[in-house]
Amino acid sequence: MYLGMACARRTKSLVSTCVILSGMTNIACLLYVGWVTNYIANVYVRTPEPVPEKKADGGGKGGETLRIIERLNRLESVVNKHIQETPQKPDEGGGSSLSDSSLFTRWGRDLSPDGRRTALMQFQYYGYNGYLSDRLALDRPIPDLRPDGCRNLSYASQLPQLSIVFIFVNEALSVVLRSICSAIRRTPSHLLKEIILVDDNSSNEDLKGNLQAFVAETNSQRPGLIRVVRHTKREGLIRARVSGWRAATAPVVALFDAHVEFNAGWAEPILQRIKEDRTRIVSPSFDNIKYDTFEVEEYPLSAQGFDWELWCRYLNPPKSWWNLANHTAPIRSPALIGCFVVDREYFEEIGLLDEGMEVYGGENVELSVRVWQCGGSVEVLPCARVAHIERAHKPYTEDLTAHVRRNALRVAEVWMDDFKSHVYMAWNIPQEDSGINIGDVSERKALRKRLQCRTFQWYLENVYPEMRVYTSTVAYGVLQNSLRSDLCLDQGPDTDNIPILYVCHGMTPQNVYYTSSQQLHMGVLSPTIDDDDNKCLVDVNGKPRLLECGYARARRMKLEWLFIQGGAIQNKKSKRCLELKEKSDSESGYQLALQQCSGQSWSITNLLVDRSS
Repeated sequence: MYLGMACARRTKSLVSTCVILSGMTNIACLLYVGWVTNYIANVYVRTPEPVPEKKADGGGKGGETLRIIERLNRLESVVNKHIQETPQKPDEGGGSSLSDSSLFTRWGRDLSPDGRRTALMQFQYYGYNGYLSDRLALDRPIPDLRPDGCRNLSYASQLPQLSIVFIFVNEALSVVLRSICSAIRRTPSHLLKEIILVDDNSSNEDLKGNLQAFVAETNSQRPGLIRVVRHTKREGLIRARVSGWRAATAPVVALFDAHVEFNAGWAEPILQRIKEDRTRIVSPSFDNIKYDTFEVEEYPLSAQGFDWELWCRYLNPPKSWWNLANHTAPIRSPALIGCFVVDREYFEEIGLLDEGMEVYGGENVELSVRVWQCGGSVEVLPCARVAHIERAHKPYTEDLTAHVRRNALRVAEVWMDDFKSHVYMAWNIPQEDSGINIGDVSERKALRKRLQCRTFQWYLENVYPEMRVYTSTVAYGVLQNSLRSDLCLDQGPDTDNIPILYVCHGMTPQNVYYTSSQQLHMGVLSPTIDDDDNKCLVDVNGKPRLLECGYARARRMKLEWLFIQGGAIQNKKSKRCLELKEKSDSESGYQLALQQCSGQSWSITNLLVDRSS
């Protein structure tokens, strides 16, 4: 598990769609219908074992105020976004959990209680609607979402052949098969040399014998088309992709998740661009397969980038692309979301993926930065569209954040020069003695030296100029008052713009950054100039408030604070100090106040000594 109405008569649908195919694919599909019929009979009554329930830590005092309840809700959303923990086990009694799940918001109202329970168990196991997927045609049509001009483009008659690599672990069999069928059906047969399936040690029995039966039947019509690589231990997505590359033999390799559906004409524009320049790494434009209904949702054309935690994100295409007024033109992209197509030999020359990384996350950023800094390029093609299931949750690891954080630090230490501090700041961990073992990076540093790569400063200036930089930061972390070291300055509910005191947890809402310009930023580091501005602590009529920094600066508000480690926090203009004031009816017994300085002291977790004055 790496990244419509149910059809009750699925076999009839399969036969109907088989007849529109030709040659090998038609014969293989017809032969396969009988086996699928037997498979359906099994999956209607068999579901994978649900992931064991994982309970969050409790705690807290009784009689919490509405503010605290809202705060917990917001913390939950932060956890869901960044940690994406495994969901809880469904209610065996068919209680409220069956109706409360997001799976049933737009789908499944007519299911029986037993059907809903089965669907929910599969949803919790896969992160998408496996129950519905098992009832959809493997070769279903999807809307052609290419820009109009794409259909009029022509390509070279001699394009390089392609190996498509699918990576999976404990994926729904029907989803894997649909990925394969769409690849076969929508890739010209003379361009598709082979499909490599990399099973990263799945425990799902369907992905063993039943998948092997499908491979054997397909290969009986086109020998050697599909090969299966099975890991004897769980390696993680990063090393699994490299494993698939090692098995591939075509000049060009496409590395994809096994929960995608290719659109018409996806391969030719990519192969053309790589034929013209083998140092290009190309991403298709992605559309969304909704996790609940499996409807294909068109996504706007985008470049791909990342934030300072190195989570991937979609970006507005650069102005240079918009100025072309040509929606078929390649989009220059700072980074890759994850799936990509690359010249097989160039991929090795440039250093493959960093196999010192663990499981998942950050490898796409590392590859993208490396390619750009070492002479290659990354682009997204509007005429190559691939639909991808965006899961409701990622069930393949219980601690995704820890892996992404570790991997991000490897990227920072090898490729980001002095800007590596931004990654440590974003994750709110000390740059020295972080306590996180990132492994040996000497080989990756030697690779950078051997390839004579440019600096990260060059990358920011020439490839990702939209990225905000924070070189003026001199201290960061959580901010605590000596009166109550268990409480931290917290940005509070988004809608209030009122900072609060809250039990220290060290997550994003409590991140504080003190700058050489004497400003206190709070919350997430704004990644790009297109994102919302950072929030600054401001003295507004004697009240502590959080306002967008640019707004406060433009209006010359009171946003400058005098602060040294272990000392007071005093507004430079008003001379008032940020302090704790006793308040008996508050949960902590204190509230934040701006008042005449009484000698209270504050400390922040991390100092950047080379920048502090």
